[in-house]
Amino acid sequence: MWLEIILTSVLGFAIYWFMSWDKEETLPLEDGWWGPGTRPAAREDESICPFKVETSDEEIHDLHQRIDKFRFTPALEDSCFHYGFNSNYLKKVISYWRNEFDWKKQVEILNRYPHFKTKIEGLDIHFIHVKPPQLPAGRTPKPLLMVHGWPGSFYEFYKIIPLLTDPKNHGLSDEHIFEVICPSIPGYGFSEASSKKGFNSVATARIFYKLMLRLGFQEFYIQGGDWGSLICTNMAQLVPSHVKGLHLNMGLVLSNFSTLTLLLGQRFGRFFGYTERDVELLYPFKEKVFYSLMRESGYMHIQCTKPDTVGCALNDSPVGLAAYILEKFSTWTNTEFRYLEDGGLERKFSLDDLLTNVMLYWTTGTIVSSQRFYKENLGQGWMTQKHERMKVYVPTGFSAFPSELIHTPEKWIRLKYPKLISYSYMARGGHFAAFEEPDLLAQDIRKFLSVLEQQ
Repeated sequence: MWLEIILTSVLGFAIYWFMSWDKEETLPLEDGWWGPGTRPAAREDESICPFKVETSDEEIHDLHQRIDKFRFTPALEDSCFHYGFNSNYLKKVISYWRNEFDWKKQVEILNRYPHFKTKIEGLDIHFIHVKPPQLPAGRTPKPLLMVHGWPGSFYEFYKIIPLLTDPKNHGLSDEHIFEVICPSIPGYGFSEASSKKGFNSVATARIFYKLMLRLGFQEFYIQGGDWGSLICTNMAQLVPSHVKGLHLNMGLVLSNFSTLTLLLGQRFGRFFGYTERDVELLYPFKEKVFYSLMRESGYMHIQCTKPDTVGCALNDSPVGLAAYILEKFSTWTNTEFRYLEDGGLERKFSLDDLLTNVMLYWTTGTIVSSQRFYKENLGQGWMTQKHERMKVYVPTGFSAFPSELIHTPEKWIRLKYPKLISYSYMARGGHFAAFEEPDLLAQDIRKFLSVLEQQ
């Protein structure tokens, strides 16, 4: 008992010292060239060109041929999603994809929002840019950059965009009206992949900052989850004077302090600043943190070490690609879905939406380059890069969705983001917040802006 008290006191002092130490740093902006070969002497073309998603009968025919040649492996009895994507349910998904899914129709849906491309640091950067259909007199929209992650895409934001750009026609007040920019991370979807090693989240953040400047925005808001959370965090570390507000729905803030407090938090949670809700979401520790992370992080080890190997198989087989990606939309949405034979996929998403996201990887052939992002960011180990040890000094809002891969208490977020002004326990939802719960995420973004503007 005395040992626990002493250890807790030491930890408390260490955390207090760490939280009290504020040294405002920024990441060096630097520059880069990620295109093939050496950087040309001529100045880069900064024009912004309209882009349209297209398909062809040949593309669809090739897909159908590959699906028809799929080799089925029977699922184990009563295995549900415990072994990965259940192949019995996979047959249903593949049958729908082959016989009912209308890719041409989905391409029309993708083109409902304006698409563009521009060259930055040697790469063609794709983005959608959606402006409000109408504005009250004298008002200007708030520029908001929204960044996706893996294995998602810009398509994740299609249902939240109208809630942000046209709130009044969707039952919301017009207090906050946004124009939304959703880029594709280089190597994902229609954004060109780097030809060189080392393209990480900081390089992506710098490119997206240059994109916003090119669009005419000197100040703007940013929002992200998954890799988007890290990229937006890096943007705030690079150019804090340009970022008016940062909103996240995933916190990549695990540190030695948070890990140690986890071990004692169930007994001394209040001492460490945990709320009752934090304790509910984090404990029992073995099941809700340790075992959960072990179950869901196998893919990460592969992609942090040798992404190209598994990528060869996924880039060659549409069925394999679908199983690999859609499994994440099952258990990352709710870990309890692993007990269901269909993985609970259609409880939260439609097959049309899920397969559209898969098609953005298949038709562009970007699964390998998207997986390399893990090696570039995590392949050298945890806490090895400067930005991981830096705090963020811009106003921050955070949405804590209860079924996220790991819950991040407010105290953890505040260690990394001292200017946290809004923290919300969300009623429901998991990892793919904008895709799964667009109404809730939109409400929390608007709440964050209201708090920010009252300061």
